[in-house]
Amino acid sequence: MPSRPTAASIDDYLADFPPETRAKLERLRTIIAEEAPGATETISYAIPTFDLGEKHLVHFAGYDAHIGLYPTPSGMTEFAEELAPYKHGKGTARFLVDGPLPEDLVRRIVRFRVGEVTGSSG
Repeated sequence: MPSRPTAASIDDYLADFPPETRAKLERLRTIIAEEAPGATETISYAIPTFDLGEKHLVHFAGYDAHIGLYPTPSGMTEFAEELAPYKHGKGTARFLVDGPLPEDLVRRIVRFRVGEVTGSSG
């Protein structure tokens, strides 16, 4: 990730990334916005974040070799089998910059988190 002070907006955050990484981060941002149309973009923990109401929905970040998606531990647990091929941790999934972004999986994770935050199913 480029070394710089905390960004004021997601646009500022994305501005200094190399084109390939920035394109994947923009695609991830678009997918999240499409699946959570009522969510608000912000910066939290110095990374792009989507909030729904007063709760964090998902975070994401860019690094030299991967894109990080942070859907909270519950989002990781719910999709553990499908996330198994990717490096991951308790609340983190890593998608390689030089590999495909698993768009369908990301969509389903975000929809799960929307349902979890709003208390609705699906």
